Amino acid sequence: MGEEIRITAADGGTFAGYLALPARTPAPGLIVLPEIFNSNPHIRSVADGYAADGFVALAPDVYWRQEAGSYLPYTDEGRAQAQALSARLNTDQFTCDLGDAVAALRTRPDCTGKVGVMGFCLGGLLAWLASTRLPIDAAVSYYGVKIDPHLGEADRLGCPLLMHFAENDPHVPPETVAAIQARLGGLSSVSIHIYPGTGHGFNRKGYPPYDEAAATEARQRTIAHFRRLLS
Repeated sequence: MGEEIRITAADGGTFAGYLALPARTPAPGLIVLPEIFNSNPHIRSVADGYAADGFVALAPDVYWRQEAGSYLPYTDEGRAQAQALSARLNTDQFTCDLGDAVAALRTRPDCTGKVGVMGFCLGGLLAWLASTRLPIDAAVSYYGVKIDPHLGEADRLGCPLLMHFAENDPHVPPETVAAIQARLGGLSSVSIHIYPGTGHGFNRKGYPPYDEAAATEARQRTIAHFRRLLS
């Protein structure tokens, strides 16, 4: 089990982050960014899992400027609230806040100073923006939504990037994945994987449309990516 810490933003505001520590420190830092449901118990369990694998894992409150502490359940009501909050989210502003979280994590005594960023759905978009805008060492994007409008930033990609996509994903349809592959697929620093027969959210253990085989394979690739680049 982790603990909640406070992170100071550049404008002086503070926001919460769920911090999970590995058994041995100092260790590489890893920011875990959520789906539109924010850093709810599932995402915190993901952070716990990466802490168990040797990372100082931090899952921030993405909606702190809109409605702090809104960690939402996978219900119809939770989804409606999540969609409303997501619509109000300024991704450029939060990417700046994410930079403050990266800096805070990097300077912790229990962190080696190397930091990676990973995210799911909305968090997958934010992980992409982190890879082009922030000084991080590695990034992983799981079925990131609305990445295609930001592909113009590809020339600013500053770290190795691993991307996971579902084959049957209405939120990231095949034509969107094809556009991403066309722009990024030829870059030696980018690896893109598509998981056959899976849907959006295939990594969400305990909730549909979880796919154990795909989630396991994607996680193995993710762990290898981060261990290679953050060790």
